[in-house]
Amino acid sequence: MIIIKLTIKEASEYLGVAKSTLRRWEYEGKIKPERTAGGHRRYDKSTLISLKNKKENKKLTIGYCRVSSSDQKEDLERQIKTVSDYCSARGYQFKIIKDIGSGLNYNKQGTIQIAEGGE
Repeated sequence: MIIIKLTIKEASEYLGVAKSTLRRWEYEGKIKPERTAGGHRRYDKSTLISLKNKKENKKLTIGYCRVSSSDQKEDLERQIKTVSDYCSARGYQFKIIKDIGSGLNYNKQGTIQIAEGGE
């Protein structure tokens, strides 16, 4: 079995995080890199793969669907189905937020939910 070791730059690019985030995670005990004789960090790729999978599983995608009036409820249902199918096909964990009403209004129930992170 070949063990692949990555530099901090390579590891940060692989995970899509800043190098400072990896340093912080090390300080918090979330990840433990090996050190070279010169003190440089080296990350085991198999450890990074499992960390990346955990990170991706925590993401929630918000789908926002809206129509202008209640006459368009069928259009809203089609939007919801299209967005749901798209998210499902990509394996996203998702929540659909829907609104009925014309114009952008930050006091609509759906936009309030988005501002609160989908709660």
